[in-house]
Amino acid sequence: MSDEESSGVVRRDRFSGGPAREFMSSLAADERIFAADVAVDRAHVVMLEEQGIVESEVAADVLAALEDVEAAGHGALPDGEDVHEAIETAVIERVGPDGGKMHTARSRNDEVATCIRYRLRRDLLDAVESTLALRESLRETAEEHLETVMPGYTHLQPAQPTTVAHFLLSYEAAFARDTARLLDAYDRTNVSPLGAAAFAGTPFDVDRERTAELLGFDGVLGNSMDASSARDFLAESVSALSTHAVTLSGLAEDLVVFANKGHVELSDDYSSTSSIMPQKVNPDTLELVRATAGDAASGLNGLLTTLKGLPRAYNRDLQRATPHAWRAVDDVSAATEVAAGAVATAEWPEETLADAAADGFSTATGVADALAMAGLPFRTAHEVVAEAANRADGETPDLATLDAVAEDVLGDTLFEYVSREHVERTLDPAYSVASRDSAGGPAPEAVATQLDEAAARFDAHEEGRAERAEALESADGRLAAEVNARV
Repeated sequence: MSDEESSGVVRRDRFSGGPAREFMSSLAADERIFAADVAVDRAHVVMLEEQGIVESEVAADVLAALEDVEAAGHGALPDGEDVHEAIETAVIERVGPDGGKMHTARSRNDEVATCIRYRLRRDLLDAVESTLALRESLRETAEEHLETVMPGYTHLQPAQPTTVAHFLLSYEAAFARDTARLLDAYDRTNVSPLGAAAFAGTPFDVDRERTAELLGFDGVLGNSMDASSARDFLAESVSALSTHAVTLSGLAEDLVVFANKGHVELSDDYSSTSSIMPQKVNPDTLELVRATAGDAASGLNGLLTTLKGLPRAYNRDLQRATPHAWRAVDDVSAATEVAAGAVATAEWPEETLADAAADGFSTATGVADALAMAGLPFRTAHEVVAEAANRADGETPDLATLDAVAEDVLGDTLFEYVSREHVERTLDPAYSVASRDSAGGPAPEAVATQLDEAAARFDAHEEGRAERAEALESADGRLAAEVNARV
């Protein structure tokens, strides 16, 4: 059978040609859901045979043909408008007209929606796995630097001393929320539309719960019109990926800036040099991680813009919606893996960080806090320290300067409120960090608690990912057993 003849098997001559065929075809892009379509076809045929809708002999022939089509691969499919039509055509070529019974009681509308969900849920679990690897890198590095003091910044200006562990765990907490969002997106993706047909259901006595079970879905979408047309699971997934990419971009930006200041040394595996300036060590990979957020956000915008004007039930615009999800999940997962590697292999120069931790009178708040603890209104204490900083021209003021300002502002010596020894301690970045032991703070004991919390979150999310993955593997085994019993 020629390509031209085979392409007309499903649609016949009326819709088999014309200049719009290539424009409408998604066959090449559908390679991603080839395996998903074969699985969905198998589950549907098993259900049709169990329900007495298709004869056992026909079901066996179709399932055998699907095995042959799968072995031949996507590249061997005949021309078609999409992978669904091409696979059906390939089955009919092998079985004859009875091969067309595989499409009984369904439409390409519910079929494609099922295939997308079937594939995307696995991609989401892979994305979750990459976030877990990144969080593990952050946590392990934090454990090594519980007491490594470093400068903290707001508005990119020296603010207060903190630690490398406190900084890294701030991102671990954010990535944990990203992981939770991806798992939530998985759960709303993992429901089956199969059996909804075009949008108005079918008169055949189908068992939608059975196909959902065979394919590892947690349940079915009840309303058939919603089931065939809904793509909010794509929007939720790409939104979760985009949010995660924004968090990634923040981490990448901080590491790029810190590398510029000499506060972190990135491995050569995650850097490159200039083509003309051999002394350069450029944080190129992290710059690309940073850029991924823009790609993901644009994909989300494109997806939402495609969906926003659609009338209910199926519209062909949806064919243009799905690629946004594939690009987002691939790009963001790859960027996450790179970020994990960059964190795991980076070096944090402790002496350099300790020297920089006091820059810009970063312990000023500690002095103000000490005065406030001694009974001064915090705003008055703030005024004293601010004036001392002004007189020291941005440097850390000495005790004489602080005392002189206190005399001017308070009419009394500074040491009527706090001891000389205590003021000296508050000017030390390490003491400043150690004193900030409130829940979530940078003091080592407070960070140790955060490490325990991070480990507990990690274990819960890893267990959730593993349970979902195991459920899919079990479903694959059930479907394979049903197919083997018939072929």
